Amino acid sequence: MRRNLLPVLMLMVVLSPLAIDIYLPSMPTMAIDFAVSASEVQSTLVLFLFAMGAGQLLIGPLADRYGRRPIALAGIILYGASSLFAAVAVEFHWLQVARVLQGLAACSTSIVVFSAVRDCFSAKESARYYSYLNGMICIIPALAPSLGGLLALQFGWRSTFVFMTLYAIVILTFVGYRLPETRPKDTVTSGPLYRWERYKPVILEPHFVFYSAVCMTAMASILSYVSYAPTWLIDRLGVSELAFSGLFGLNAVVNIIACFSAPLIIKKLGNRSTVIAAFVLMLVTVALELLLFSFGPQTGMAAAFSFMLPMMLLCVGCALLFGPATSMALSAFGERAGTAAAMLGFIQMSGASLLVGIVQQTDLLAPQAVALVMGGLVAIALVIMSLSRLNHWHQEQHAA
Repeated sequence: MRRNLLPVLMLMVVLSPLAIDIYLPSMPTMAIDFAVSASEVQSTLVLFLFAMGAGQLLIGPLADRYGRRPIALAGIILYGASSLFAAVAVEFHWLQVARVLQGLAACSTSIVVFSAVRDCFSAKESARYYSYLNGMICIIPALAPSLGGLLALQFGWRSTFVFMTLYAIVILTFVGYRLPETRPKDTVTSGPLYRWERYKPVILEPHFVFYSAVCMTAMASILSYVSYAPTWLIDRLGVSELAFSGLFGLNAVVNIIACFSAPLIIKKLGNRSTVIAAFVLMLVTVALELLLFSFGPQTGMAAAFSFMLPMMLLCVGCALLFGPATSMALSAFGERAGTAAAMLGFIQMSGASLLVGIVQQTDLLAPQAVALVMGGLVAIALVIMSLSRLNHWHQEQHAA
């Protein structure tokens, strides 16, 4: 089972980034079609991630109670239905509703994927497998914007959501035949589904809370970059949709290499040291982004490269960070991995979407907004990691 599990999980984990990246080149066109502002179209990303995070609290206990497999199948069905709903929406608020439903669906499959890794592998092994899954996630930004741009040019932006519907149908068939039930026999399944006692051991574990916040920092950095990039590059700098897709693809190639190299670095440095190295790269990204914004080219493709090239360091930093941070957050909760993974997803995604949503209400330009979100959160985390009295928050404690 362990040998055949990873390919199935890698196909499932695609659902979430596909829903984020495939329609990015179409966002300015969608704003025109619906007669709404750029920030309102950006809200479809924020709503998706917020629902994906908040839904974890609802669906995580269901994965522990009823098993991973039925939750995965139900999530894929909802993903396909909500994608079709988005494709036929004629009012903007219905598109927003569809994105919320899509987020709930994606959170179902995400919980199953990350719970299954914790079900089947030790904490040390899990860090490597999480990195492989993140590597798969990072392939999507290399392919989805280009695919979405081509689909939109030929058939309109709605075709991107039709593609997601068709992908869900294919994955539903594959998962139905190949995904085993991985829930451990000692999983807590008795008592009410939603009660404080189920979440209390998770949320009161400082190690879990800190590394969940670390994952939130990375997610907020990525979300700010992704949500601001289409408007900044296409509307502000005049880059074409296909050129935008190419720039995103270039960054994603770097991310793919980083994610598949990350397990080797994690093995050499250890989880905590890898997180610190990732934070250093992210601070360098902030400094370089602000320098190029202040003193670099201001228009055209040169300005687009000035915005995107520092993001390569962000891609590398996040590739290094997600695996060890996720592993350390979940390492103490083998008997309730579904609930712990749900709480991690809630903090990571809902927290990130709320922070970025707040920043989007300001008049900050894209490079400034990305630098504020990333630099502020990373600086806070590094201060915590430098305080010896808070060692129980961030030192590696669970080797099992």
